[in-house]
Amino acid sequence: MSLLTRTPEPTTEPSTARRVTRVVLTVLACLLVLFALIVPDRLDRFSLWAFLRLPGEAIAGVALVLVLPPRARRVVAAVLGAGLGLVLLVKLLNLGFFVAFDRPFNLVFDWGFLPPALELATGDAGRLGELAAFAGVGLLAAAVVALMALAAVRLGRITAGHRRTAGRTAAVLGLVWIVCAVFGLQVEQGEPVAARTAASLAYHDVRQVSVDLKDRHAFAQEVAADAFRGTPPQQLLTGLRGKDVLFTFVESYGRVAVQDSDIAPGVNAVLDAGTDALRAAGFDSRSAFLTSSTTGGGSWLAHATLQSGTWVNNQQRYDNLVDGDRLTLASAFGRAGWRTVADVPSNIRDWTEAKFYCYQQVYDARNVGYRGPAFSYATMPDEYTMEKFQQLELAKPDHPPLMAEIDLVSSHWPWAPLPRTVGWPAVGDGSVYGPMPSQGKQIPDVWSSPENVRAAYGDSIQYSLNTLISWVRTYGDDNLVLVFLGDHQPNTSVTGSEQASRDVPITIVAKDPAVLNRISDWGWQPGLRPDRTAPVWPMSAFRDRFLSAFGDRLAAH
Repeated sequence: MSLLTRTPEPTTEPSTARRVTRVVLTVLACLLVLFALIVPDRLDRFSLWAFLRLPGEAIAGVALVLVLPPRARRVVAAVLGAGLGLVLLVKLLNLGFFVAFDRPFNLVFDWGFLPPALELATGDAGRLGELAAFAGVGLLAAAVVALMALAAVRLGRITAGHRRTAGRTAAVLGLVWIVCAVFGLQVEQGEPVAARTAASLAYHDVRQVSVDLKDRHAFAQEVAADAFRGTPPQQLLTGLRGKDVLFTFVESYGRVAVQDSDIAPGVNAVLDAGTDALRAAGFDSRSAFLTSSTTGGGSWLAHATLQSGTWVNNQQRYDNLVDGDRLTLASAFGRAGWRTVADVPSNIRDWTEAKFYCYQQVYDARNVGYRGPAFSYATMPDEYTMEKFQQLELAKPDHPPLMAEIDLVSSHWPWAPLPRTVGWPAVGDGSVYGPMPSQGKQIPDVWSSPENVRAAYGDSIQYSLNTLISWVRTYGDDNLVLVFLGDHQPNTSVTGSEQASRDVPITIVAKDPAVLNRISDWGWQPGLRPDRTAPVWPMSAFRDRFLSAFGDRLAAH
């Protein structure tokens, strides 16, 4: 009787729901690890074939797990998983950098790009929004690393629990990988079946760190070699005495805007009409190209290259430069007696580098009285920037000779929404622009197709150039010397290729014939538009050639 009524022992078999959960978690862990191993770090390499490759790191990982004891296996799996999480984060950063700058993220000195990127992404969210974005990004990065470590530990345990099957599978796949690697088999052009993207990426980044650290010494030597360091003030810029000299950067104004693109006809029409209009007003001009030290973004690198006469192509070089005392165009003008001014409308905080450049006055988004709306990245339209600069500096009676750098940012990515010109008398405090952001094309509309992106970029360049040409016609006088140029090419969404040149147009405009006579041996072309036969200089060559042409001392080229 007792045998018939005995309570059954509880089963140790997991329930169906638990088994399904375990299978799902294992599949997700496997997919996560495979995704991190084979996902490309450039958008142009995304395709179905890119995900049908065989990652050598996964095969090696299985083999390693099979030979380790349990405790060591868990530790090694967690460490390798966390490392793979970091590799995935670098890949994601590379994706963004290839889109924005046509190059991968640099582990040594590109961290300074992240705050401006988050500021751009958060828009009008304010300081609290930026801090929340920073916190969110940090938590997301930590979650990626932690999840990858957990996934690796889980897969290591599953592999160890099925040693014979895992070992045979790893051996077969390892043999396949070796054969594919030896014979260079590809699933499509440029996509080898035997993938080792994670290891290659890590190896490249480690080597790049070593190269970047060595570059510090090479750049220090470049900065120290300054042909104008000891030039007496009375020998500097003698050919521009009494002139107001403005160096004006037009954001993202690159060669693609004037040549070999569907954008060029519209921009060239503006430049050709501007050439005629300025000649009618008594101004002449000369144009050429400079090769920028950056592309897609990082405008401050190009500004530093032009000003210092050194090749500033990364943040490490920039930081080292501004920590020194290299002669810049601004400091040369200051030594020679000019009032020096920087107008940087995109700045919303104090600009510590102004001391290095020796600017006596800095205008930014906070101190020019603007009461209108922002236009995406641009805190104010270029028209307002130029009008306010006229009022604050050039309109003052008997003002001293002025040298200024002015940044025009209406043509900054993402090229939507864009302002419309209202005419100089109507600019006022900028409130006239109030309705324009909601009336213009919005970012989702512009970025819905490559054609729309290029068209919006072209519209923004035309707006900036028309504004600048109109300002010269309205306010320019006999003492104005205007140098306007691009800082860099736009990114590949406009240029269409990572192999696009880094050339930007540069133009000098003046009414006094003696100014352009000083550069007659440069070979620059008449007018505002350089054609494909125009001279091309490295941007770092401009400072010395400019100081030589307009001073009493020649520098060796």
